[in-house]
Amino acid sequence: MSTCGCSTGRSPSTAATVHPLDPLSAAEISQTAAIVRASSKSEVKFNSITLIEPPKSEYTAFRDHGGPRPTRRSLSIVIPRGTQQVVEVTVNLVSKTVESWREVKNVMPILTLEDLDVIERIARVHPQVIEACKGLGIIDMSKVFFDGWAIGVDERWGFERRLQQALAYYRTSKSDNQYAHPLDFTVVADTEREEVLSVDIRTVNGERTPIPLEEHNYLPELVGTRQYDFNRLKPINITQPQGVSFTMKGREIYWANLKMHIGFNYREGLVLSDVRMRDPYDSNNRDRKIFNRLSIVEMFVPYGSPKSPHHKKHAFDIGEYGSGFMTNSLKLGCDCKGAIQYLDAVLNSSSGTPLVIENAICIHEEDNGLLYKHTDFRDGRVISARDRKLVISQILTAANYEYAFYHTFTLDGTYKLEVKLTGILNTYCLHKNEESAPFGTEVADRIDAQNHQHIFSLRIDPEIDGSNNAVIQNDAIPANLTADQNPYGNGFVAHKTPFKTAKNGAASYCHETSRTWDIVNPNIVSAIAKKPVGYKIVNSQCPALLAKPDSIIAKRGFFAQKALWVLPYRDYELYPAGTYVCQSTGEHHPENLTISDWVARDEPIDNTDIVCYIQFGLTHFPRTEDFPIMPAEPVSVTLRASNFFEKNPALWVPPSELDTDSCSTNANSNMTKDFIEQTKSVLGPKL
Repeated sequence: MSTCGCSTGRSPSTAATVHPLDPLSAAEISQTAAIVRASSKSEVKFNSITLIEPPKSEYTAFRDHGGPRPTRRSLSIVIPRGTQQVVEVTVNLVSKTVESWREVKNVMPILTLEDLDVIERIARVHPQVIEACKGLGIIDMSKVFFDGWAIGVDERWGFERRLQQALAYYRTSKSDNQYAHPLDFTVVADTEREEVLSVDIRTVNGERTPIPLEEHNYLPELVGTRQYDFNRLKPINITQPQGVSFTMKGREIYWANLKMHIGFNYREGLVLSDVRMRDPYDSNNRDRKIFNRLSIVEMFVPYGSPKSPHHKKHAFDIGEYGSGFMTNSLKLGCDCKGAIQYLDAVLNSSSGTPLVIENAICIHEEDNGLLYKHTDFRDGRVISARDRKLVISQILTAANYEYAFYHTFTLDGTYKLEVKLTGILNTYCLHKNEESAPFGTEVADRIDAQNHQHIFSLRIDPEIDGSNNAVIQNDAIPANLTADQNPYGNGFVAHKTPFKTAKNGAASYCHETSRTWDIVNPNIVSAIAKKPVGYKIVNSQCPALLAKPDSIIAKRGFFAQKALWVLPYRDYELYPAGTYVCQSTGEHHPENLTISDWVARDEPIDNTDIVCYIQFGLTHFPRTEDFPIMPAEPVSVTLRASNFFEKNPALWVPPSELDTDSCSTNANSNMTKDFIEQTKSVLGPKL
């Protein structure tokens, strides 16, 4: 049992049951580190150690045709101690040998949590930082804290330095909310040499900005329990007395008609592969392929204030820090409720030691409201069924922000990725002669929260009934007909635009036409609809990138300029902002290609193996209600079956009148037995 009263389970795996896509085990990480160290001429720092997923053709041959089991390989990104060199090392875990040792020039790898700790440790004792704090009346440096960030742009240094910046805050006590007391300077440091390079103090008309000292706390020990009302809300208990409806075989999950593999790595965090659904209308009861691979490959947070230091704040939270590295352990609170299955994550320290994040992934079921319903107004007969969703989730902390990712599947075959944003706004101190507007909001006295955007990139490797797919754009428009053909002017149609090449497949959202996109298999046509089988992308929460097109922000975040990109599949082309995002400029780099390079090839994307990058998110104009801790704000993107099934694929779900477990309790009575008996009398022998 967990600490919050939720039932839990754990899915152990052994070497004999390792799936080719299973993440590296603790033993494999240790083995990799030992092999790399033995092959190195100097001491190395391990930035990351991860599984190299097998090439798709090799994995498909194994999965579908009984081909040989793919060889397990690991990729280590290492930095020789005291240098700025970046080396990629490929290790064959079967032969226990190094297959490749390759230095990559003019790139910088992810800043790990260990890296980000460096700047707080060295800044707190640096003479210039201490002097800057004295200018604000701060003597006790133990009350000063530094949030490490990748440096968005700083022309003073190039790739001879592995840079990071820090935003400074003050705490009046151990548990005080530091974001209520932002300081007026930032620090730039060299991560590898552990050197403070600059202390940048911002002045307004030659004056320092005093610390805003009013406390704005949210932790119970500081808020005080007298503020809470424990009686207004009655408990909601979620129970599944017969257990969950899914089963696990290692990291493969089977639920309702769906099955898939659940992976995890330091960069993307959760990865879902081999998503298939059993077709209830197929005479052979076959599993139909839907998605080969799903993952969140980037998260871009550009800030919209041109004032210093905010122009340097445009975080690529996945490319610069790693979703896996920032993942929370969910064991200490009810981040999920009900009967829960947890999966751990195994990552690495800089020394190559395995690090286990317990309960990094939460798997559970939730009621999802109505699945279908109809009332016959003639005889009053009602038919309805309850939907249910399978939720596979992770939560990460990126300094001040929390992001909760919920990959959800429902009984009709719909996939939805929902992200809930919470945590604390990034804040800055406001001088008496300044106003927060128009580039931010004064969320508390002399505390400025700047306008910013959150743009997520969901990478979908579709496999709609096979590997050869295509994308068609749908726009709802008035029918282009003559007055004779459309005498009442009411006709409208879906205007369909097939995407042929990568440049053609770069699309923006259009609210006026309710634009959607179909991922289809052009080789398989629905016998009923006479249209290709497919899955529809529904994405209306896709803000346009607001940085000017020629800015470094727009160049680095080129992928965020469109709501959809469609590209031909290539093994190991994953990350739209590049494999190495830290200190990138957005310019072409032969060893760090981005989506702009892939699109420039303008290769065919029709009836071939393709990948889709779907951008979604929100533009955040902070509110006072977002402070001192933000109510969770959801954004999402949805993919729904479109002429994929012969008919409603969830008709196998018993209607509520036949399934007493799905009936709810009346607010003023026990289970509605009378209703069930009345229904039986109407149905008679049909029941």
